[in-house]
Amino acid sequence: MAHELNKPQVPEVRQVPAKNAWMWTVKGFELFRENPAMLIILLLIYLAIIIPISLVPLVGSILSALIAPIFSAGLMWGCQALYKKQDLEINHLFDGFKHNVSQLIAIGGFYMLSLLIIAIFVVMSLDKPTVEMLMKGRTVTSEQANAMLLPILTAMFLLVPVLMAYWYAPVLASLHNLSAINAMKLSFKACVKNFIPFFLYSLIFMVLVSLALIPAGLGLIVVMPLLMTSLYISYRDIFNIDPAPVPEPASTPAIGD
Repeated sequence: MAHELNKPQVPEVRQVPAKNAWMWTVKGFELFRENPAMLIILLLIYLAIIIPISLVPLVGSILSALIAPIFSAGLMWGCQALYKKQDLEINHLFDGFKHNVSQLIAIGGFYMLSLLIIAIFVVMSLDKPTVEMLMKGRTVTSEQANAMLLPILTAMFLLVPVLMAYWYAPVLASLHNLSAINAMKLSFKACVKNFIPFFLYSLIFMVLVSLALIPAGLGLIVVMPLLMTSLYISYRDIFNIDPAPVPEPASTPAIGD
């Protein structure tokens, strides 16, 4: 029985209409309204943990990258509790440590290694004087800035598939007990299959973040939790978590009708 409970549950990936990008945002806001105070508290606790860790010299950035998927999974467990009309508690933030934690760490390692490789590519694409000026914090010349444009654009292009593989990986690894590789492959497949909705979704949040920054960034208190809840809604939508209702059998007409 325990083996069956720990068996990976691979959800199906379906293609959804472009308009669902707006639905994710609206439904995400409705989920946020279920308990906005606790969602904000969870986010603040997460930042209070991850920011000091990331500032530790040498190992801080590595450690924060490795544990970030664990907390991301915990936030998804919290969103699931809200979705099921259950109480949202601080303990939900740490639920990622209880479910498939080794694979969540592996996801963080993949993400960190990918970013490192992309960063090395950018540095190697630059000439030595430009790298030295950047290391010293000095302003580069216009010619050097123009030379940096292509490597930076290439890095952004390479970053897209990395983000696609990472986006749903924590929730798939934790809630469905998938391995890091399978979770990332499934996440990438979901993003490719629904590229247009995701593109529109990213535009929506670019606008929301821009608006949130206007009043001294105070709007981020709402926008950041909304990003979490809308991500959870999109996960349920794309991976068909809610089964379609079973149609009722047609009634047999009575004899003589």
